[in-house]
Amino acid sequence: MGLIGLFRKKTVQDILKQVEKNNADGHNSLGKHLTARDLTAFGIAAIIGAGIFSTIGKASADGGPAVIFLFLFTAIACSFAAFAYAEFASMVPVSGSAYTYSYVAFGEIIAWIIGWALIMEYSVGNITVAISWSDYFTGLLESGGLNLPQWVQMDFLSASRGFDEATALMQSGKEFSKLSPALQDAFTAWSTSPAIGSFHFVADLPALLIIVLITALIYRGMKESRNASNIMVVVKVCIVLLVIAVGVFYVDTANWDPFAPNGVTGVLKGVSAVFFAYIGFDAISTTAEECKDPQRDLPRGMMWAIIICTILYIAIALVLTGMVNYSLLNVGDPLAFVFEKLDLKWMSGIIAVSAVVAMASVLLVFQMGQPRIWMSMSRDGLLPKRFSKIHPKFKTPSYATIVTGFVVAVPALFLNLTLVTDLTSIGTLFAFVLVCAGVLVLQNRTDIPRGKFKTPYVNSKFILPVLIIIGLVFAFGYNKKATMDFINNETQINSSEAIITSLNKEETQKVYAYLVRIDPKNSTDKTPDLELLLGQYHSDDTKYANVIAGLPIADSVKYESGFSLFKHKIPMWIFLFVLVGLVVWSFKSNLSLIPILGLISCLYLMAQLSVWNWIYFGIWLLIGLAVYFSFGRKHSKLNI
Repeated sequence: MGLIGLFRKKTVQDILKQVEKNNADGHNSLGKHLTARDLTAFGIAAIIGAGIFSTIGKASADGGPAVIFLFLFTAIACSFAAFAYAEFASMVPVSGSAYTYSYVAFGEIIAWIIGWALIMEYSVGNITVAISWSDYFTGLLESGGLNLPQWVQMDFLSASRGFDEATALMQSGKEFSKLSPALQDAFTAWSTSPAIGSFHFVADLPALLIIVLITALIYRGMKESRNASNIMVVVKVCIVLLVIAVGVFYVDTANWDPFAPNGVTGVLKGVSAVFFAYIGFDAISTTAEECKDPQRDLPRGMMWAIIICTILYIAIALVLTGMVNYSLLNVGDPLAFVFEKLDLKWMSGIIAVSAVVAMASVLLVFQMGQPRIWMSMSRDGLLPKRFSKIHPKFKTPSYATIVTGFVVAVPALFLNLTLVTDLTSIGTLFAFVLVCAGVLVLQNRTDIPRGKFKTPYVNSKFILPVLIIIGLVFAFGYNKKATMDFINNETQINSSEAIITSLNKEETQKVYAYLVRIDPKNSTDKTPDLELLLGQYHSDDTKYANVIAGLPIADSVKYESGFSLFKHKIPMWIFLFVLVGLVVWSFKSNLSLIPILGLISCLYLMAQLSVWNWIYFGIWLLIGLAVYFSFGRKHSKLNI
């Protein structure tokens, strides 16, 4: 079998016939319990979680009140993708989500790649949610007087990196008490943990606990999962509305000035955090075989979930940034923080309890999606048969559910929150891009049976070039300096924290002596805090640049230039080249506007993620290809 065999496709007719014959080889039918209301609730359960209770704080601190535009842009990007998902779900109403859709549109190898990428969305995403849940849960315990040791409530990677960073900052003169709470916790966790030689036992045990409980619930059945999800959705939506209703009376409009303190760059820094707040609506499509009327209800459930959650996100962002200055919101629990700051501790307690419930509901939806992806891949022969076995009593993919529990639980003990958030985002965006592209590939096919929902057609032939021209006018007219700096790969100055944490002891002493010499009144012999001394120049870009230029250290520490700077721009260059190709394709083939805008906006969000995320994602895909060529290709049902 040559390379052509890698792109062998399944037809919609064959897929639908396969569903009818599910009882063969132990592939019993899944129970049909879900309505449009249940699907909307699952979508809200997935979307309102870590985003609104955790990552919204960091995004607001970076972008200020203008972060609402990022929520709006991300919602629009997700809505474009949701149209594509809804059309496929109506056309192919089976479990499998983007994996199954890609099998129809592109062929087996692409379907495998997207199925492997979805593991990043559901399994790796659940690691993120479990870690966030653990943070809120341990905070709730502490407020009740029960303090767990730091080394059983923090992941290994955060503790290790935090210890190194805290040590570097203290070496530069910063007192332990003046370190951020996160660094203090990391230092304490690492230094107090049991150790065998150089290995420290640091593991997030509460994250393990919630994963075990949620996996057990999902194993028991869809009806039980649905009922639990609906209850948790009602609780957390009521809490979010309560936060808005109470918080609006404490809004000071002066906190909204400036509205975009860090400009477009600051707003876009929160891309990963804000996009992570939206992912999960596509998990609804994995429940297609458990819907009473999937062709009608799946599109409705997706759209209503996105609309409702976008309104809530924007309202919460405006209330938060109005209650306190945006710069104070870079905390892990922003909702509880703002009410505690205003001495409304009773609200902080309510929010902490609701956050624990909210995170659990997100975990439930994601943990429910992954086994159904594996079940679909197993049905096609790309994974061993046992992954598609359905429990005779509970009507759930039992083996795949247990494996998912292990895949999520073990890394949650050790992995860092930021790392898994970014990996989840890039895996999900990649899935969105391929689903949108799939709709474009199939739009003119007459041999495909269409479902009840079809994306409204608007010819993008001339509209897309006009939009590109408007973008170029903005880039070179209103944002010329940043655009030219990007094209010319202009040298950039590193942040004071990045510089200080890169110094050894001798360099630290030299830098401190230089800073005291240029400004003697800032001499602090007892605590020579370099971060404090350098940070005072941040408000004046010219002065900061002059101070950094005079530091008696290597330029490689002070600046980023050449390939070390260019490598971070590679994702954006990939986006720009693909954009040119899409304009040509659109002009030649009269492509539909909505899916092509979905493809472009999701690819743009991918380009905003760091090059390291692309590299890690590439490594993950290579591992997946090794699995495919060693097992899946040989055992595929299409390998006849």
